[in-house]
Amino acid sequence: MRLMIVALVFVSSLYSSQRIIALSPAINEIVYALGMGKAVVGNTTYSLYPKESVDVAKVGGYFDVSVEKILSLDPTLVILQPNNQKLISTLSSFGIKTKVVKIDTLLHIKQAIKELGEVFDKTTKAQDIISSIEQSLQSIKHITTNQKILIVFGYNQEIIKHIYVAGQNLYFDDIIKASNNINALNSKRQGQPILDRENIIAINPDILIIIATNSKHSTKEIVTPWLDMPITASKKHHIYVLQKPYSNIPSDRIVLFINDFRKILQDATHI
Repeated sequence: MRLMIVALVFVSSLYSSQRIIALSPAINEIVYALGMGKAVVGNTTYSLYPKESVDVAKVGGYFDVSVEKILSLDPTLVILQPNNQKLISTLSSFGIKTKVVKIDTLLHIKQAIKELGEVFDKTTKAQDIISSIEQSLQSIKHITTNQKILIVFGYNQEIIKHIYVAGQNLYFDDIIKASNNINALNSKRQGQPILDRENIIAINPDILIIIATNSKHSTKEIVTPWLDMPITASKKHHIYVLQKPYSNIPSDRIVLFINDFRKILQDATHI
């Protein structure tokens, strides 16, 4: 009984001593998934999952993080991505400890989970999450093969230009490859690839997946502009829409996206 009380006191002390700020929705979700949600004192405007995140103090959005707000929360650790070196330097100048994680590719996502598990002494939980991701990847192999898959972001009222797609620099490409299929966009271009109508016709995807998490349009409205495109995906009705909040968040919930991706592959084999 005494040992149990000591253990409970230790856990309580661990949470009370940690004051974490997570500077992206994905990082926030990973911290909670590792069981450290009670230690999160700050996150960003778009950190809405799990539901407890909504009531946590907000320090800004993607590009307007407030240093003053961060300082006011007296964090012991700020976790962020490597795309804001100026903020990292500023926080370091105030003596605030930072942890930088990359979550762009599948390898980096798993590495971030592993590293944060080590930081929080949650290595077993981290490995469980990583194992779950790896198992979900195994489930999408050989359902269909050598299909050119194009993943598009957002609602495009007219398929003319400024069409944002997933290139080779994101985890979506890793998932496509893990399923023994091909990213229809074969480009090493850095940054967010943007295509126009002619580009899409030229690459001629077999399967088109539209991720429209922030769109209030119906599936029919999102699909309709694509139906007249002279591409295989349109001709075979292999056009799919994903609007779940987790569909474009590179956290532990990537497992849910992979499960949705598996269902798409299964459906495409039966049409």
